[in-house]
Amino acid sequence: MRCHLSVLQSVTGALALALVAGMAVAGPQPGRVVSIGGSVTEIVHALGEGGRLVARDSTSVYPDAVADLPDVGYIRALSPEGVLSVDPDMIIAEDGAGPPETVAILTAAALPFVMVPDDYTRAAVHAKIMAVADALGVPEKGAALAADTDAALERAAAASRTETPRRVLFVLSMQGGRILAAGRDTAADGIIALAGGVNAVTGFTGYKPLTDEAIVAVAPDIILMMDRRGDHAIADADLLTHPAIATTPAAQADKGAILRMDGLLLLGFGPRTPDAVTRLHAALYPDAD
Repeated sequence: MRCHLSVLQSVTGALALALVAGMAVAGPQPGRVVSIGGSVTEIVHALGEGGRLVARDSTSVYPDAVADLPDVGYIRALSPEGVLSVDPDMIIAEDGAGPPETVAILTAAALPFVMVPDDYTRAAVHAKIMAVADALGVPEKGAALAADTDAALERAAAASRTETPRRVLFVLSMQGGRILAAGRDTAADGIIALAGGVNAVTGFTGYKPLTDEAIVAVAPDIILMMDRRGDHAIADADLLTHPAIATTPAAQADKGAILRMDGLLLLGFGPRTPDAVTRLHAALYPDAD
């Protein structure tokens, strides 16, 4: 391993992001890249540059080939030692990677650290693809992929427009009977809008717990969730018997109107987002032509 860890002594604790999204890398193209964030990893592979990856974070599970790469940890709980142990030439990370102390150390290390901006619109998908492509030194490939993805997303969003949008409650988790839901300015909010639905929760930004009264008031037609396993899974029966959820149109529909989709596809905002929009729209409006 090179002497990247020697920078640990010099970090002041302040974030000094010397390389930001969209900055092209000067000199030779990096041969050993760590990707942090599922959409970043997808973009690297969609650009045809997956062979340059030497590690990825635990949210990077697509395509299947990344399963063979070392896992450096969860995107928001990284350790500098874990990331630097794979001897990278470059780190490319989604905005929000952390914790801040780790980002500060990695940013100060003697290798490029690129933070890719993240947002939940068509324009944001284009910008994210270009940021990753520029970092890898393949802007022409990035322009082609961004143009194809943008055109496909425009078609999918146009086909998803409806005059009678359904109200969708995105449930991230349920613990102790408390529903953690998606408000404005979230990936869930963005994908619901592109797919022709309306986010039922508009009273806050981010992901926050809802009171029982709030759940009753927002009255969702559909409950949308990630298809999760293990400790974070929520059974349909547990959700539909929640006292507040049980009063909603979603719970009172035939068999309960609960939709589940792959979380990375649904919320990734990358090359597969057009497919996510099409699939979600079809699930929201199964009787549409």
